[in-house]
Amino acid sequence: MRRFFLISSFLTLFAIGSSAQWKPAGDKIKTDWASQINPANVLPEYPRPIMERSDWKNLNGLWNYAVINKGEHLPAEFEGQILVPFAIESSLSGVGKRINENQELVYQRSFDIPSAWKGKQVLLHFGAVDWKTDVWVNDVKVGSHTGGFTPFSFDITAALSGKGNNQLVVKVWDPTDKGPQPRGKQVSNPEGIWYTPVSGIWQTVWMEPVAGKHIENLRITPDIDRNLLTVKAELNSACPSDFVEVNVYDGNQLVATGKSINAEPVEVSMPRNAKLWSPDSPFLYTLKVTLKSGGKVVDKVDSYAAMRKYSTRRDADGIVRLELNNEALFQFGPLDQGWWPDGLYTAPTDEALLYDVQKTKDFGFNMIRKHIKVEPMRWYYHCDRLGLLVWQDMPNGGGKYHFSTISFPLVTGVHHRDDRYRKFARESRQGREEYRAELREMITQLESVPSIVLWVPFNEGWGQFDAADACRIIRSVDESRPIDHASGWHDQKIGDLQSLHVYFRPYRFRPDKLGRAVILSEFGGYNLRLEGHCWNDVNYGYKGFSDREALWQAYRKLMEEQILPAIPRGLCAAVYTQLTDVEDELNGIMTYDRRVVKLPEDPLRELNRRLLEAGSPMNETKKEK
Repeated sequence: MRRFFLISSFLTLFAIGSSAQWKPAGDKIKTDWASQINPANVLPEYPRPIMERSDWKNLNGLWNYAVINKGEHLPAEFEGQILVPFAIESSLSGVGKRINENQELVYQRSFDIPSAWKGKQVLLHFGAVDWKTDVWVNDVKVGSHTGGFTPFSFDITAALSGKGNNQLVVKVWDPTDKGPQPRGKQVSNPEGIWYTPVSGIWQTVWMEPVAGKHIENLRITPDIDRNLLTVKAELNSACPSDFVEVNVYDGNQLVATGKSINAEPVEVSMPRNAKLWSPDSPFLYTLKVTLKSGGKVVDKVDSYAAMRKYSTRRDADGIVRLELNNEALFQFGPLDQGWWPDGLYTAPTDEALLYDVQKTKDFGFNMIRKHIKVEPMRWYYHCDRLGLLVWQDMPNGGGKYHFSTISFPLVTGVHHRDDRYRKFARESRQGREEYRAELREMITQLESVPSIVLWVPFNEGWGQFDAADACRIIRSVDESRPIDHASGWHDQKIGDLQSLHVYFRPYRFRPDKLGRAVILSEFGGYNLRLEGHCWNDVNYGYKGFSDREALWQAYRKLMEEQILPAIPRGLCAAVYTQLTDVEDELNGIMTYDRRVVKLPEDPLRELNRRLLEAGSPMNETKKEK
């Protein structure tokens, strides 16, 4: 192992000297932001805005890498450099190489601990790594994690060298579709609606110093009916005398405060005229949370919160509506898969990440469905501060997509019971348990995000099983949001919503027989190929058009003739497929490289405004007293 560290240290120095030689791999299309990447300063923004400390260190950049056979010892030599946090399959990694289920990916880099951190505990954070991760510091195993979409951390203090230079090694195994784990839309052989694998580190790696006793997580829950903001500070270790104080600011003005001991949540009484968050007025309060132990301040974190409420309720006509802040609100937005031609799961820059959110707002939408992917926390922060409602999908998994099972409701109208595991390719008990564990992790990670309006555990029956149990898991963590238990079909007659996907026939609204709110959770999918902006020669979509004018007229007709008339009858929300092209799919409002908006922006915004306003009269005239 000593030889390994000597060689790897040399390679790290070589990597620093050769950063100017880094370049994207392959000849696929790229975004404009790809040319703005500096290997020495990759995604430098603080990665966790909802719980921020002032002192931290970013570990993104050029690392050494090697691909080894699964189960082999760590390598003595490396193949070259990889740009973290871009997956090895991506162009921006500088590698662009596929790995298989019989291989593992090994990363290595050296790092120093700032002298100001002396006497502190050091936490090593990973935003996300796909899928099974093992980590060593200075040849000391510091931890493992399974799950490709959620953050994890290790206290590495005891493994650090007192001499300054430290070695970090990360080993990752990702079987993609050869395993039953949640993987989203990654497959070994991409085609159609299935995309290039994403293996290894794909979100920011970073460190921060903390005291021996510190805050690990904040659970933030607004209650506009009682005018309360509840903040639960979860500590790495707790004793009855620990003192937590929460101060709430409107700008620089302190407007509310609360305190607790005995590990109790802090209940903050908000001002009588508390500002409510909405897409039209996305006001965020600043939170400053302080932990005292033994009468001394041991930790401080900055956060933010929004006073808002998501619910369903019958209006005066007996129609169940989605509500925001106790008022009916029609929710309309695009399906967004969050893929990039150059970074795959990872946006090239924070500006690129923000771009998709800002354009969605510019197009006149008030909502976005994050489809079968979990984003970095900065993406949700952009939605929070810009005022964009988020429907959050759980990335799914399981066996091969059974087209006959998935399409069965389309042909027959009959929905299968989802405890028939074989029909849904969910025979693997390990896969089902892994799904439950990762679902709980996702909800726990994101429950405090103000903009998330509902949870979507399953989509179109793929990987679906025991949806009622998935809803129970979600409710055990978060009781405050509606759940779309089976988006598309294979409805189990439970939950808050009837969720429909309509592509190949006209949509005609019908009330739900069970009295749930009705949502059109996917429709449209109109495609247009624009040469020079496509991933390959395949043209996948649900209805093709030859030019941008024809596409626009079809979009306009679809909205005016099918969606607008349905809103007063009871349609509560609609999700258009989709925001951008993705690989084979050419049904985006924007091209995959984000260089072209296919629809005319001003008319699009005006039309979308009409749809949103179609539901606004219900806020005053049809609200149940």
